[in-house]
Amino acid sequence: MRPFRQRDNDESKNGGRPVADAAPADGTADELARIAAELEAWDGSAPADSVPQGERGRRMASLAGALKGSLGAGWTKGASLVGSTTKDGALRLVDRLTEAVPRIPVRDLRTLRVQHPGARVAEDLADNITSGAVKASASVGAGVGAAAMLPVPPAMAVEIAGELLAVAAIEIKMIAELYEVYGQPVGGSVSQRTGAYLSVWSQRRGLDLSKPTTLVALGAGKELRQQLRKRLTRSGLRKLPSLTPMMVGAVAGAVVNRRDTAKLAQEIRRDLRGRPPAEPGYWAAAAPARAVEGGRAKGRTIKGEAVKGEAVEG
Repeated sequence: MRPFRQRDNDESKNGGRPVADAAPADGTADELARIAAELEAWDGSAPADSVPQGERGRRMASLAGALKGSLGAGWTKGASLVGSTTKDGALRLVDRLTEAVPRIPVRDLRTLRVQHPGARVAEDLADNITSGAVKASASVGAGVGAAAMLPVPPAMAVEIAGELLAVAAIEIKMIAELYEVYGQPVGGSVSQRTGAYLSVWSQRRGLDLSKPTTLVALGAGKELRQQLRKRLTRSGLRKLPSLTPMMVGAVAGAVVNRRDTAKLAQEIRRDLRGRPPAEPGYWAAAAPARAVEGGRAKGRTIKGEAVKGEAVEG
């Protein structure tokens, strides 16, 4: 898969609205966006060998290394995931995730239908996206196990932090695309869409995002940050037993990630099915007009910008 590329930060390209801040100097946000984009290698949209397993391990090690300099001492020294110091560290993880979300490439329904021509109904397409996300999430667990085997592995808690953020990025991409599949695309500004998807992820529910007032409420900063902190901390505590020596940790981490992502998808899809689509004829309207060569189609980020260098139209 080609690396995800981000356009220059320019308000004039976003209808005069401010766009998200530039990526942090350590590159965490862009790395998380790339990891999320690899879902497409797992759902059959991109070649299966586009991201070799060895590269995934190196990527997770690089992510953990970048995080090591930005988290509190309670995380970098491998301390418990509870307490005031690690609370500050968890809030730093929230900041990293919030910075990454607008950079995650999200495919619209037409693009998804082009990439999955065998999906005759929305449920078929949702199955493909869910399957890809589950496999990508499991791969992150295996990648963390590979990172732990490096000659100078990162501190245990930093390793957990990298896995938490990577899985969250994959699941947020899955959530955003499931909203597209069920005919409930999310509008609003960049910050509103970011807040909406983060809220869905933290609450594990397919919230009704069709009302502007809901988007405004979900984008409220302090409450959302606290929800995300609690979710990340709980997820981190669940992963502690999986970080056992050698590949046992990789296998256990893959199993936990696979199960948790599958359960999240099931809950989101149940809620989305319970609401009518925004446009009754949305599925037929998104029927692909022409084929896309090379297995990739043009997408966008949550910012609404095209993903450069990845569209090859026939």
